[in-house]
Amino acid sequence: MQKIKDIIFRFLNAIPPGRLLTGFYLLSKNHLKKSGWKKSVMQRLPLDMQGAELPWFTYAAIYFLDKRLQAHFRIFEYGSGNSTLWFSYRVKRVLSVEHDPLWYSKMKEKFATRPGIFYLHRELPAAYPAEIRNYSSAFEVIVLDGRERVRCCMNSLDALTENGVFIWDNSDRPEYLAGYEFLLANGFKRIDFFGMGPLSTHSWCTSIFYRPLNCLGI
Repeated sequence: MQKIKDIIFRFLNAIPPGRLLTGFYLLSKNHLKKSGWKKSVMQRLPLDMQGAELPWFTYAAIYFLDKRLQAHFRIFEYGSGNSTLWFSYRVKRVLSVEHDPLWYSKMKEKFATRPGIFYLHRELPAAYPAEIRNYSSAFEVIVLDGRERVRCCMNSLDALTENGVFIWDNSDRPEYLAGYEFLLANGFKRIDFFGMGPLSTHSWCTSIFYRPLNCLGI
């Protein structure tokens, strides 16, 4: 059977349209399937190949973080969802803040069975971005993936540990420029992870902002 497949591929690759079809077939069978992208698109949720939750970050950022998150980490997350569950399996505590009451009610029930998740509803425009001010040197990671990201960022420095990092999703968006510049002016460096991610048919960027001594070993 494998020999027959090899003959078919060699035949298709001999003509330009065949090469294109072969490429699409191999992409679908290998990367798009093994990354979980096909399952994500079909179920409209960020999932891996086995159906487990993934953050809605770029795959490059997910692969990078998966090897560097440590069990003692504490994470503050602006914007909740499958990322909250994914983080909860890898770190000590995830404090996630949500502004949307309907989404909060839906996810609260889902999070109830996961120890280590602390879930808060805070309203816009004031309480949501201000919540982070209630903490001092409390988190190794702060995730900016919700509303008012620039304001949330500018409120967050004191809540970060000395070796803490920011994860900023959709960091290719120019409307967040003031936030990027704020972190760079405060001694952070930036590493970008461009590419595709779960669900989406386009590429975008997830960035990590870090200082020279950081908890991810960058």
